[in-house]
Amino acid sequence: MATATANKLTTVRKLIGVFKMIGKFVLVRTYSAGVHCGTLVSLDGKNAVLKDARRIWRWRGANTLSELSQQGAEQDWTRISDPVPEILLTEAIEVIPCSEVAELNLKVSRWTT
Repeated sequence: MATATANKLTTVRKLIGVFKMIGKFVLVRTYSAGVHCGTLVSLDGKNAVLKDARRIWRWRGANTLSELSQQGAEQDWTRISDPVPEILLTEAIEVIPCSEVAELNLKVSRWTT
């Protein structure tokens, strides 16, 4: 009985954590589709829906996604796509809320030909 109660408590804590991120600008790392940023619409298991989503192809100025989520990326060399209205990302393995500084930085497309 104690194990079942502990499992329910763990599930509730996870749902609260997800609920706090809905509507926030986040980074999502997927198993095979790379890194994306946008506003989190929903997260159900490994399926994440982002609106106004951009793909981050490469970056400099941050060593990890954790740093990228807090400070953004350098303008030079970084490649961030134009946004799509909405995307369903399957196999989301990491969702990180971004700071306001990083959000402003990552909302700028950077793709020169």
